[in-house]
Amino acid sequence: MTPLVDPSLNRRKLRLALRKARERAGLSQREAAEQVEWSQSKLIRVETGTVSVSVSDLRALLALYDITEPGTVEELTEAARGSKGASWWSSYHDVVSPQFAQYLGYEGAARAVDTYHPIVIPGHLQTRAYADALLAERGLAEERVRRIVDLRMDRQRRMFDGSGRPATTFVLDEAAVRRQVGGRSVFAEQLAQVVAFAGRDEVTVRVLPFDTGAHYSTLGSFVLLRFPDDDDLLYLEHAAGSMTGGEDLELLARYQECFQTLMERALDESASLDLIDRVKQSLKAG
Repeated sequence: MTPLVDPSLNRRKLRLALRKARERAGLSQREAAEQVEWSQSKLIRVETGTVSVSVSDLRALLALYDITEPGTVEELTEAARGSKGASWWSSYHDVVSPQFAQYLGYEGAARAVDTYHPIVIPGHLQTRAYADALLAERGLAEERVRRIVDLRMDRQRRMFDGSGRPATTFVLDEAAVRRQVGGRSVFAEQLAQVVAFAGRDEVTVRVLPFDTGAHYSTLGSFVLLRFPDDDDLLYLEHAAGSMTGGEDLELLARYQECFQTLMERALDESASLDLIDRVKQSLKAG
């Protein structure tokens, strides 16, 4: 049975195709919106992939952009029909901000995900016990913690066990592989899971040792998403979360260069896993 395509991926397909078609037609967003009698904000929402697109609205844009090739029309029409409905994370609406929901849609379409964290093991790699212990110190209600951890585990399963898995690279600061979140037993289990994930063909784990000094993102974590058909996207992981792509190429380039620097300074894969294993063994011996 062919797996269902998440509506966010169909919205992304429409976003890319319709934006490129408008640009080929030599129209600004304001000019295109006026010609189909839409508000400019509606067209912007379509071109950012934040809303579904009805078949009738799609046909209006196809006519405006002179898209008549039958195969293309059929493909985009199917995408419009599939752009409605809830994404997998919709059931977690109580713990997912609109900004993070938009990010999750992009993450699901990425061909590569590059992550750096200076303090803790990234959410993609966390065990349930480690995630519980990490959130326990934030004073959240027990049910909210459970919901956040459930989301984290579901996201992890979809990234590593779903179809079309992206290539993932994680650079962990040495502090993250030594900070005993949850105590010795919980942290030993967490490190064992990191090593297990690193054994997969599509997963790379590198450790940035203490003696490498400062770098551009010393104080903050970030994720770079790479796509075969679109600009890279940067997600800065802080309380509100923020994304940037083609609209701020200078900032994007800084973090792309930063990640390259991190990869150059980090231990190689073998040495990284050896360090993690030594830390894990020390937990058992203590």
